[in-house]
Amino acid sequence: MGICAADTHRRLLAGSVREERDAQHELDGGPVGARLPVLNCTRRVGTPGKSGTSRFVYYRNVSARQQADNARAWVRESIRVRGVLGALAYYAGGGFELLRDLMPGRRRSRFGDIDYDFDHGVDTTWATVSLRTRIRELLSGGQYQPSEPELFHQILQAVPAKPSGFTFIDLGSGKGRTLLMASDYGFERIIGVELLAELDAIARENIARYHGERQKCFVLESHAGDAREFAFPAEPMVLYLFNPFPEHVLRTVLGNLHESLKASPREVFVIYHNLIHERAFTECDWLRPVCGTPQFVVYSAS
Repeated sequence: MGICAADTHRRLLAGSVREERDAQHELDGGPVGARLPVLNCTRRVGTPGKSGTSRFVYYRNVSARQQADNARAWVRESIRVRGVLGALAYYAGGGFELLRDLMPGRRRSRFGDIDYDFDHGVDTTWATVSLRTRIRELLSGGQYQPSEPELFHQILQAVPAKPSGFTFIDLGSGKGRTLLMASDYGFERIIGVELLAELDAIARENIARYHGERQKCFVLESHAGDAREFAFPAEPMVLYLFNPFPEHVLRTVLGNLHESLKASPREVFVIYHNLIHERAFTECDWLRPVCGTPQFVVYSAS
C-alpha cells in the first residue's frame, strides 16, 4: 500500500471510529457533534413554502434502552421462528463465524472491498464494522455486506425501464454504498432504510460527503428503522434487496409491498441479489421474473 493510500486508509478508520462513537452517543441520549448532518427528508413537489410540499415520514431515532429492548425482541423472535434449539444453533454458528473473523488472516481479507472508499472518500467497507455492531447484526439476523460496484451497475442496467420517474429504495442499506452508487442514475430520489442506527449514522455522513463525477440524483435519504414498518411511497419504485433479512422478515416485507400495490397500482421492479431465500419470491404469483442470473433476479411487480 502506498503512502497516500495508507494515509487515506488511516483517515477512513479514524472516521469510522468517530462516527460509531457519535452514533452510540446519540443512542445513549447525549448530544451529537455537528459532523453528523441532519437530513431534510422533505420531497419538494411544488414551490417551497407553498402547497404541494409533501414529507416522507419515517421513524424517530431510538434510545439506548429501546435498542436493548430491540435486541431482546430479536432473540425472542428468533426463538419463536426457529424454536429454542434452532435459535441456539443459529447463534452458535454465527458466533463461531464472528470469532473466525477476528483471526488476523480473516481481518486482512475484510479490506478487499475498500477500493470504492478510496476512490470516493467515504466509509462503506465491511472491514470497519465494530465488534459491538457485528454482535447486534447476529442478534437481528442480518449482516452488513456492501454491494460490489461492477455487479451493482450490471444489475441496474438489467432493469427494463429508465430510472427517470422511479424512486430507488434499498431496504437493509447499511452504510449506504448502494445509495451512493444508485445516484449515478437519474432516479427521482433514493431512499435507504437500515435497522441498526449506528450504520444509518455512517450512511448519513457518507451521503453528506459524497460527490460523484457521474452523479445524476442528488436527493438521497437514509433512515433507521425496521423494514417491516416501512410505508412504501405511492410512486414507481425500484426496490433493491441484497439478501438483507431472514426469510420470515422478507416474507413480511413482500406482503407489505403487495398490499401497497393493491392500494395504489404502479410500476415497480424488485431486485433480489444473493438468492438465498429465492423461494419467498417464486411463491408470489404477483412477481414476474424479467431477468435473472445465478447472482440476482429482477422481478416486475403487479
